[in-house]
Amino acid sequence: MSPVEVTRGESPVVLGLPHTGTWLPDDVFARLNARGQRLADTDWHVERLYDGLLPGATRVRAAFHRYLIDANRNPSGASLYPGQNTTGLVPLTDFDGEPIWTPPPDAAEIEARRAAYHAPYHAALVAELKRLHARHGVAILYDCHSIRSNIPFLFKGRLPDFNIGTNGGTTCAPQIEAAVTAICARAEGFSTVVNGRFKGGWTTRHYGQPAQGFHAIQMELAQATHLAQEEPPFAYDPVKADRLRPHLRAILETLDSLAPKLRG
Repeated sequence: MSPVEVTRGESPVVLGLPHTGTWLPDDVFARLNARGQRLADTDWHVERLYDGLLPGATRVRAAFHRYLIDANRNPSGASLYPGQNTTGLVPLTDFDGEPIWTPPPDAAEIEARRAAYHAPYHAALVAELKRLHARHGVAILYDCHSIRSNIPFLFKGRLPDFNIGTNGGTTCAPQIEAAVTAICARAEGFSTVVNGRFKGGWTTRHYGQPAQGFHAIQMELAQATHLAQEEPPFAYDPVKADRLRPHLRAILETLDSLAPKLRG
């Protein structure tokens, strides 16, 4: 199995999908406890949610599960949110703070996983961003995520529906953040926050270099926007998704149309 799936397009927009994969080697899956084997922290059905919304977009998807290694974490292991509850390069707990391994991987195994899975994902991502930058003079990474609406271990209360992350406006041109925010704010029946609990993961922060023509923005969707229930079997709700998808389409089409105006 290839650890990374790449679908190439010619738009300057690249969709990053680091957390939709569910594949794990059999021996690794066997070392997860019963709680871990639920794979509850998957970004369920996000690839389906965005499918076909911008036909020319390139898609880079990690086929492996984040419990194997998290493709949206700093390869050094440094925390994205120092002082706050979060999960690491190889999560030792789930999003509720409960252990998932019997036993957990050691440092040597984590490094082997980084080389075998994390590194190829980012090699593919950077190759596509550079390809499209060479073609258009600009590339826009839109990093696609989802998470349960209520996770007390990670945040208080209910998460807004659209969680836009630009690391305080540093990872993309102001026009990008403003345009995406405006579309979400106009979306009737949905709530929005910019740089709230989720400010953009390592991918967004690492590749977002607007001065060099590489722009990155993260969208963390509350799973209540497109799942029937935020618990097993985490079923896709077509009715909910059909309400959400037009707004996501508007975001991607707007990013595509903004790109020529961002050339240096």
